Amino acid sequence: MPNGITVRAARVEDIKAMARVHVESWQETYRGLVPDAVLDDPGFPAARERQWLNTLTDQRWAAHRTAVAEHHGPLVGLAMAGPSDDKPDLMHLYVLYLLAEHHGSGTGADLLHAVIDPDKRTTLWVAERNPRAQAFYRKHGFELDGGSKREGGVLDLRMVRHPGPLSRT
Repeated sequence: MPNGITVRAARVEDIKAMARVHVESWQETYRGLVPDAVLDDPGFPAARERQWLNTLTDQRWAAHRTAVAEHHGPLVGLAMAGPSDDKPDLMHLYVLYLLAEHHGSGTGADLLHAVIDPDKRTTLWVAERNPRAQAFYRKHGFELDGGSKREGGVLDLRMVRHPGPLSRT
């Protein structure tokens, strides 16, 4: 790609870098929303490594698509989607994390395209206090549907995307 970004399927050897991106993107995005004790917990990176190892090796996750974005080598983003936990006929976007320096580069859209099926209804949860992410998802056809839940003190809003072409921008 002209901007030096490559999006590809995640591999087991990416786990440590995936955990780094996961933790750093949370620290950049959720500081002030999630307690600092969670974001700065020394065990956070190891917990994310275990999560990604499980995701990439456990058969329970075989139907999920996991992709990473590289910028001239190092990972800068990751995404994962698959069958919804509560409604297997729906697709759910579980993860789309991108380091802040790559926001607006088109990499988020590339990751989204790599993991969701445009022909399936797709849901996701987004923090109420993350208007940038909400705008990104709206740009790609997601709409708030009125669903909400509170996790760890953060109010998450449910968004849904109906089948159809994905925006490339």
